Amino acid sequence: MVEQKQFSDDEHDVTFIEQPAILDKHKGAGIISDNAVKKAIELCVPGASVFAITKAVNAFVEEEVKKVFSNKKSKNMERGIAFPCTISCNDIMGHFSPLSDEDAILEEGDVCKIVVGSHFDGFSAQTAHTHVCSANNAKVTGRAADVVLAAYNSFLAAQRSIREASTNTSVTEAIAAVCAEFDCEPCEGVLSHKLKKHLIDGNDCIINKETPTMRVEEREFA
Repeated sequence: MVEQKQFSDDEHDVTFIEQPAILDKHKGAGIISDNAVKKAIELCVPGASVFAITKAVNAFVEEEVKKVFSNKKSKNMERGIAFPCTISCNDIMGHFSPLSDEDAILEEGDVCKIVVGSHFDGFSAQTAHTHVCSANNAKVTGRAADVVLAAYNSFLAAQRSIREASTNTSVTEAIAAVCAEFDCEPCEGVLSHKLKKHLIDGNDCIINKETPTMRVEEREFA
């Protein structure tokens, strides 16, 4: 049985304002996660095994984190995968990282939602990208193009809305407004969380779409 570490609230809540080196750890993890997603995109071709791709990308992350913060002072720092590579195709919403006996084979035109996360010292960065599987990089059209553009532009609108004195509610509203332009609906049950040390799903969050039964407390960004 693996012993689970306990972390105090003070350790979870420390930010790069108090410790500037924390930002370097987030950024270092971000670069590796970005590169891991690029590797996943290269591997997502018709006929490829999702199991094989996720295994290769996870191995890539494990190798890359060894190359950063590798001096004597930092060599024993915790590092590795913060979120395993997942490739969720078409109507699979997310978190699909199959075992070999649950594998799926990619086909031309599959809409692949790729997510990867890595961390240094518990300070993580997750990266996501939507990739349409194609043997010859064919132009994406129709509703697949609509939903990809809706997601991308919603992300940009959300990013612009996250600023001091703005609220998480304003971000949700921005997402809804952009999706409406593409005649698409934001997915229910999706949350964006505040990151803390060793925690990728903090209590402060942004809900992708509010419903009568799914709401979050309104919070102001600082």
